[in-house]
Parts: sequence; structure tokens; C-alpha cells
Amino acid sequence: MHASGIKKARRTLLTTVSARLSRPVKLELRPDGKIVASFEEHSVSLGTFSSGVADRVRDLHAGLPLASFASGRRRIDQELDLLLRRLARHGLLEYRVGCSQNDDEEQVIIEPQMANYWPRESQLGDADVVVLSRFAYMRRRGNEMVLESPRSGALFKICDPKVATIIAMLAEPQKIKQLRRQDGFPGIGLLALLADCQILFKINAAGDSGRRPTEGDGDLVLWDFHDLVFHTRATAGRQANPLGGLYRYADLTPPLPAVRPGWPGKSIDLSKFSAALAQTNSPIAKLLRKRHSTRIFDDQHPITLTELSQFLDTTARVLSTSKTGGDLNHDGPAVEYAVRPYPSAGSSYELELYLAVDKCEGLARGFYHYDAGGHALVPIDAHPHELEALFGESKFAMGVSASPQILITITARFGRVSWKYSSIAYALILKDVGVLTQTFYMAATDMGLGGCATGIANIDLFAKMTGIEFHVEGPVGQFAIGRESSAFDSHS
Repeated sequence: MHASGIKKARRTLLTTVSARLSRPVKLELRPDGKIVASFEEHSVSLGTFSSGVADRVRDLHAGLPLASFASGRRRIDQELDLLLRRLARHGLLEYRVGCSQNDDEEQVIIEPQMANYWPRESQLGDADVVVLSRFAYMRRRGNEMVLESPRSGALFKICDPKVATIIAMLAEPQKIKQLRRQDGFPGIGLLALLADCQILFKINAAGDSGRRPTEGDGDLVLWDFHDLVFHTRATAGRQANPLGGLYRYADLTPPLPAVRPGWPGKSIDLSKFSAALAQTNSPIAKLLRKRHSTRIFDDQHPITLTELSQFLDTTARVLSTSKTGGDLNHDGPAVEYAVRPYPSAGSSYELELYLAVDKCEGLARGFYHYDAGGHALVPIDAHPHELEALFGESKFAMGVSASPQILITITARFGRVSWKYSSIAYALILKDVGVLTQTFYMAATDMGLGGCATGIANIDLFAKMTGIEFHVEGPVGQFAIGRESSAFDSHS
């Protein structure tokens, strides 16, 4: 074949996507047709399938092309689709991307970051102009290069350096027709997969360079790159990285001491001064010393609606509102402000409270939003299994077997802060969460209730329960509250 013909053939290669098991998983095929997946110390039943499906399952170790059952015309195709989607739901699949001319050559491995991820190709044509998202980034992970974005449901492990070169070119808008001429063009299918994951996007106007307003809605415009990465990588729901107290570096370095070694030099002993003040029996000093985390609650005597009302009134109710700015007497544009019992960065008061109620005397089990302006609870029609998942994650986070009586999810209306503050918006939000959490502890202690802050919140689960996009409003903290059991467990 002529050299130009070879180049043309390379440019028109089709992309193939194959599903394969993402970790050491043993698929047990039982005589009754049931298929069970076993991995680590877990096992999950995937359902009962025909013998034909059992034969095809063996291909999952090497890779099963999605196109081989995508038509759904045959019963076995429908069964295969169901089986693979159940595996995907449990995070047991990854997807190999290659060219149809050489199935053994891997261009990219797609690693899902969300349980419901499934490869889809956005509609792209030669006339389309595409550019990388401003949230997309490539980084070294061990000996690998990965491409990811906090907006994406999957990350892409780059196996072919030529693919990385093409992706780097997309820092500037590129017409797909021109991209095809590049050596190592990976195929329009891979670009379509990246577009589906919002790692790249189409632009319409000839002079559009892919600026903020082009990529997303007004809420997304307000996010800086580092803030959105921080939000998604420090919470559960949109990433598959290890999360929580795993002691990953215990074998590499000893823990730091609980108390910092003192600085050299002559110290000034403050004990005699604080001892004199302690005799005044300050109520706030007593509360601070009495405060502790409660993880075990007395379900025989749950918190009451009256107590919950008092707790919310003390800690989070809007006390007043006002408007400032927008005239000659004030700097900056006109802004509405509220006053609440705790301090907030720039008086933003961006935090909202959502209550998952398991046991509360006088209040039905369910999911509620606290209307801080009206001092009222508004029920949200969340699915029961989502409520159970929320309680399940809180039990895991606290290391207990029983659900808290009430789990408060603290969310942020992110734009309330990022509209004003640059570079520090998300950091300010987390500081506000710390302030509100201490306020919760003080109020609970004063009322004779128990409380415990938890460090993990699932932003994808909250989005499903409320229908709110994760970048518009999402969890930034959680606090369990209820009647303290006499056998409380305190670590903080």
C-alpha cells in the first residue's frame, strides 16, 4: 500500500471498548445458574443467568467487547448487559480502549470513579471543534500517566504516549478534521468518550476559545480548578481512591507525638494564672471541658422534636437579614446578608442543614431540609434505600453498628462564597464547617445530648436524594445527634 494510503487507514481506525474485571475477582458459576463475585473479603450475588452467559463470562478476564452485545436483539445480549451493569455497580469493571485493527494494543484504560459509570460516546463529527475542560489534568500516578477531572465519572489511564500528545494539543480548540491528520490520532471514539466524561467539550462559535461560560452553567463558572478538585477528592461519591483512616503510612514512618515537643528557651508557667480563673466556674469553660464525641445513642429514649427544635434554634436559625453595598456609602455591589448564631466568612452563611431522621419522638422517619429563615423542617421525598445508604455510611464512619438518631448533613451553596472570594473560597467554607461543628457540640453538651462529627460525606448520594447538581450545593460535613447512651464511646 502507498504511504499516503497507510496514513489514511490509520486515521480511520475504529475505537473498540472492552469490559474486563478491574481487580482480582473470582466469578463462581453455580449449577443453578447463579453467578457470585468474590473479591477481597466480600462476595455478592449477581443473579441467575443462562448457560450461554456463563460461557461468555470467562472472557471478562481478558476483555469482552461492549459492541458484541450492544444490539440487545438476542436474549443472551440482554443478559450480558444486565450482568455487566451489575458488576459495574459494585465497582468491579474497567474498560479497555483500543483500535479494531490491533485489539492487543491498549491506548487507554478507563477506570470508573462512580458506581453508575458506563462508557458512552458523545456525538462528534469532523466539523466539530473541541477543547479540554479547564478542570481536566494529566498527572503521574506511580509509573502511569492518568487523565482526570473532578467533573468526570471516570479517569483515563494513558497507555500510548501518542495519545498524551494529542490530548496536550487540545489545550487550544482543535477541529477534529485537522486532528485526524496528526500522527497517533487515537480515533474519534476516544474523543467521544472523553466528551461524555466532560474532560473535553465542543465549542460552537468560531472565535470561542472555550472560556468559562461556554463550558457550563452559571454555578460552574464560579468554581476555581483547585476548589472543585479539593471538593470531589476530599469526599466520597465521585472518586475511587482509598478514603478514611487506613493508616497507609504506618509501615513507612512513625506517627507524630500527640503533643508537640517544646521549643528551646525559658518557658513562662501559666498554671498559676489559669488556676485562679478556674475558680470563677465560667459556664463556657465548663462546657468546653465537658464536650466529647458520642457514637452510641440511647434508642429507648430518643431525642424529641422539642429538643431538636431548640437545638436548631440555638445553633443555626436566621436571626436577621439586611442588604448592603451598591451605593456611594458602601464598597462593592449590593449583597443580601443574614445573621446566625455562629460566625461565617464574609457573613456569607452559605451552609445548609439536611436531617436524616431515624428516631425522633414526634417526628416521622425521613429526610428533611431545615429552613433556617422560617425555622421549619421541610420533608424531602428521598427513596428509602438512599436513606438507608446514608445511615449505613454514617455507621461506617463512626465505627458503630447502630444508626444515629439524627444525622445532620451540612451542605454548602458554593456560589455564595465563590461569587466574592477568589483562590480561598473552598478553604473558607471548610473553616465555616469547623465553626458550626463546634457550635453544635456546645449546644448538644449544654442540652444534655450527645453529638459526633463525621469526616466522610457522599456528594453523589446527596445529589441523588435531592436532585441538586454536586457543583451547585453539596455536603461538606456531617454531625450525628441524639440521646447519649450511658455507654458512650469518646475519642475526641
